[in-house]
Amino acid sequence: MSRLQLALKVSNLNEAIDFYTKFFGIGPAKVEDGYANFAIAEPPLKLVLFEGGGAPGTINHLGVEVMTTEEVIAATQRLAGEGLATDLEDSTTCCFAVQDKVWVDGPDDQKWEVYTVLADAQTMSGPTDGGTCCAAEPVAVTVGEATSQRCC
Repeated sequence: MSRLQLALKVSNLNEAIDFYTKFFGIGPAKVEDGYANFAIAEPPLKLVLFEGGGAPGTINHLGVEVMTTEEVIAATQRLAGEGLATDLEDSTTCCFAVQDKVWVDGPDDQKWEVYTVLADAQTMSGPTDGGTCCAAEPVAVTVGEATSQRCC
């Protein structure tokens, strides 16, 4: 099973949780300080909410959640085969979870990830990335000669 991920910036996390609980008929799967996510079965969607750090209602990033690391690897190979620049992250701590993921940039510089969750984590991000994982504001990432902005 895979599902689309939509990560939104919100001005008030509690109000957003209340609205999306009513809208989708299911409460959040995880709530942390400034963060919540919903694992919605129908339609298959992972809705992620980040409080603050930008214009409310705007997209932080987009993604596809898959069930295994093998699916992340297959996506990486397929995307690279299509000529897209990929940025692979193994066992990274992001969004209160340990994840394997690959990033690509869309045509208007929107950030897309294909990821799998390996385990829960107690922090938003890992110690090696300076706390920028899933930050409200994008951070510069250099891969080879290309520099892009990553939000997670």
